[in-house]
Amino acid sequence: MSDRHPLFKPLIFVGGLIFGFGLGFSHMARPEVVLQFLTFDDLGLLFVMFGAAVVSGIAFALMPRIRDRAPLTGDRYERRLKPFDRNVLIGGGIFGVGWGLSGICPGAAYASLGVGNVTILWALAGMFVGAYLQGWWRSRSDDLDPAAASAD
Repeated sequence: MSDRHPLFKPLIFVGGLIFGFGLGFSHMARPEVVLQFLTFDDLGLLFVMFGAAVVSGIAFALMPRIRDRAPLTGDRYERRLKPFDRNVLIGGGIFGVGWGLSGICPGAAYASLGVGNVTILWALAGMFVGAYLQGWWRSRSDDLDPAAASAD
């Protein structure tokens, strides 16, 4: 049984709707906009990402000073540091190649589907297949080397 606040899931759902609407409204759910950014023809996406980074940075800096625990989960605010290793480089490279080929990142792909881009289903299918294969490969390698298993 979850000990989270009863509004946790509804607020996550509403937050996702707002995020998706924002992506659609700003045209960031259109692959051609993303591809124009990646070819330096339109830097609007850079300003959207910069704005998101500023808001997130302010929230991460202020919230631990205002409250000691997250209001809906009760979890303490703390930094979770993970190692920078070859898995991060490989995963980032695959993500970047997929982003460049499809013109969309995973979050925006769902918003793109929501604004009527049915061909994005190919990219979504590729994301699911890639995630499945990564999970299969990781579980197989963890089974071969129990010492390599770690909690994420």
